[in-house]
Amino acid sequence: MWLERPNSQQRRSYPTSRPEHGFTLIELLVVIAIIAILAGMLLPAMSKAKAKGQGIACMNNTKQLMMGWKMYVDDNNDKLPFAYAPEDKSNPNYPFAWTHGILDWSNGNSQNWDVDNTLKNGAIWPYVGGSLSIYKCPADKYTVTPTTGPFKAQAVQRCRSNSMNSWMGMNQGDWTWFGGPEFRKYTKMSDVVDPGPSMTWVLVDEHPDSMNDGFFCVDMNGYPNPAQAKLPDIPASYHNGACGFAFADGHSEIKKWRDKRTMPPVKKGSLPGASHGNPPNPDVLWLYERTTRKYK
Repeated sequence: MWLERPNSQQRRSYPTSRPEHGFTLIELLVVIAIIAILAGMLLPAMSKAKAKGQGIACMNNTKQLMMGWKMYVDDNNDKLPFAYAPEDKSNPNYPFAWTHGILDWSNGNSQNWDVDNTLKNGAIWPYVGGSLSIYKCPADKYTVTPTTGPFKAQAVQRCRSNSMNSWMGMNQGDWTWFGGPEFRKYTKMSDVVDPGPSMTWVLVDEHPDSMNDGFFCVDMNGYPNPAQAKLPDIPASYHNGACGFAFADGHSEIKKWRDKRTMPPVKKGSLPGASHGNPPNPDVLWLYERTTRKYK
């Protein structure tokens, strides 16, 4: 016996979907709260990742600067470029400073942005492949607004964020007021025997408020007494409280600071040096051991 299937008109119709409705206020608040929690968890991680990437780029820049520095040394009978020479082109030592220009926050100071009369007059410029960007830490975004010249009324980044160890090449090849002849002065690569090239820093990213001339001074007069530790200049802390260094053997590294006194906030003003001896600042002691040493 055959059974006939009911035709379409005989079939019972069922609703194809549930009635549409929106989110309730509670559901929306829950979603927003979850998004806020996830953002709170991800943003710090993204910030750290960005800082790490900038740290890697910073090290690449200083490595390139150090390559230029080393080529200059090889071409000049082992002599190091001066860490500092006066900003006077008539001075016979002017051509031998690694860079030129005294930076500050003044909008009228053309040396803040005029690379032709600062970086390009430095001794290592012919050896760095014409690259201006390597003189800057990528995390240094601070600007001035020139009152004259081609960049008038524009926000312009200062041309340099690194400085040279004052004991590497010295002040025109001689001792400074931050330590006398009892300390080793490095005027030739062959002088860098204690603590040795891998332990003697050459370039550092300097604190934006501390930036001025091309050399960075660590006051060795108190060495090795930590109670007398002083920093006439202050290093930067761009990379999550860390700073870029380049060493005489050519390697670069990021140093994480441990003491808040080494990391003053940027105020876009003059930053005087500070005493760090009470209690002893481990960061200054770290610098002591990698800047120069007493003759034995």
